[in-house]
Amino acid sequence: MSYDLKDVKMPVLTGRALRAFAAALDNPLTGPSLVKKLMRDAGVPRLSELKDLPAPLFLPLAPAPEPGPEPSEKKPRLTSRLVAIFRREPAPAAPPEPPAGPAPFRSAADFVAAYKSGEAAPEEVAERFLTAYAELNPRLHAFIAVNPDDVRRQAAASAERWRRGEPLGPLDGVPVAVKDELDVAGYPTTVGTSFLKEVANEDATAVARLRAAGALIVGKANMHELGANPTGYNPHHGHARNPYDPARDTGGSSSGSAAAVASGLVPLALGADAGGSIRVPAALTGVYGLKATFGGVSEHGAYPVCWSVAHVGPLGASAYDVALVHRMIAGPDPADPHTASAPVPEAPNWNREDLAGLRVGIWPEWFGHAEPAMVEAARAALARMEEAGAEIVEFELPGLDDARIAHAVTVLVEMGRSFQRTQEHWRELAPATRINLKIGQSAAGADYVAAQQVRARMVAALDEVLARVDLIATPTTAIPAPLIPKAAESDGISDLGTVTKLMRFIFLTNLTGHPSLSLPAGYTAEGLPVGLQLIGRAWGERTLLEAAGVLEHAIKRQQPEVFVDLLANRLR
Repeated sequence: MSYDLKDVKMPVLTGRALRAFAAALDNPLTGPSLVKKLMRDAGVPRLSELKDLPAPLFLPLAPAPEPGPEPSEKKPRLTSRLVAIFRREPAPAAPPEPPAGPAPFRSAADFVAAYKSGEAAPEEVAERFLTAYAELNPRLHAFIAVNPDDVRRQAAASAERWRRGEPLGPLDGVPVAVKDELDVAGYPTTVGTSFLKEVANEDATAVARLRAAGALIVGKANMHELGANPTGYNPHHGHARNPYDPARDTGGSSSGSAAAVASGLVPLALGADAGGSIRVPAALTGVYGLKATFGGVSEHGAYPVCWSVAHVGPLGASAYDVALVHRMIAGPDPADPHTASAPVPEAPNWNREDLAGLRVGIWPEWFGHAEPAMVEAARAALARMEEAGAEIVEFELPGLDDARIAHAVTVLVEMGRSFQRTQEHWRELAPATRINLKIGQSAAGADYVAAQQVRARMVAALDEVLARVDLIATPTTAIPAPLIPKAAESDGISDLGTVTKLMRFIFLTNLTGHPSLSLPAGYTAEGLPVGLQLIGRAWGERTLLEAAGVLEHAIKRQQPEVFVDLLANRLR
């Protein structure tokens, strides 16, 4: 069986050339022929030529898991009308003996321990956050909006609960950032644009569930405009910059969420992932990022960027943080029918010391298709898994390049359809965003249906591999954080070659809906983070997170160039 993913070499467009190309696509005389050429170059017509494809699968919804023991926690079913009621419900208890954050990072457990002991109070942490935000955000562009008065009000309420000994839950007073794709009451949801400014009246379901556990929602995190690429470029709100090297990109589109966590401004953030938009920035900034099983976390209150590949999920400084947030936000929500089969996740076993009995699959050709530094760090992490008792099993997976094209068609068509309602603002979009949307709006219905047939085939193929192994391992990205070209600062950039390298390992599970996690694997010689991706069976998040928890002890973390410790009140 041959490995068929290839590097893509396309011209890099910035500045005047980028604007001219976007204008040519908009032109009714030149646009259609240009779009047709782009489709042909991307291999889209090949999908319709494939033989023996199964019936299309338009939503990768996994069957409900087999009934097991009664879950250790109950989560109320939540509708938008019940948000206010749910906020007053006590949140589930934290796992026993929550671990401290991996140095130099702080975990949610560190904040809770400081509040319990009296070493810090939520009001102090809020003021330290606001001071650090004022100094760091002009350098990192991690946040689009922060309301200091609201942050102080939340912190005061949390401090009073701690004084009474009645915290709402394991996130009470813990700072959390929210990607500006999700509604937060009192804030506009801009989705990274300059023109979407409607203020939300209520929280998205995921945000409401965190607030019910006491989370201190500190603001809206920056993102690539409309989530249209896995980078942090945003000409309206500033390009998100990497705390390990502010001259470099964060990855995206949950760029601000990742920058906020990596810089220590928050230990936790919410992101959204339709094409690696949680895992890519998590990898490039050296933090954890989880894309759960499709339908596991409610999309209610998330801007409808695309429907069949989208996932709301956490980014965190530690595996514990990501697991804790996932437990809080996952589970059925009547406001999102896709979550009807979603189980309430069980807490991982943080006392697990080894990976004995765990079978980890790799396809050597796929695993090795990355820059040497990325492969080296990912292989070192894999070796640590083997030392901890895991068995490495080789596999092959046919049709990866077809799956890449099918994912691209799915995302672009759904995004193109979603943003047709904002066509009056077309000229206010960045040129690179317009290029992507124009392609999606020009695709044929037959191409979209063929992509869903490929999806059905890949779900079956991946399930077959995961019947023989417990997890699949790959690097998260094929390259480390790329430099931000000076010429890209005003209008952004179109760089398909780099985008393909960032997405090489992550597009598959957006298409198939399987859960996948990016975890810190090490660093390049230049000190840039490298991520390891683990892919699991549907509803298998616990296995992913337990493996990450074991690895966390074996991988030493490095402090970013731009960093703040909110508990020690140290700013770098």
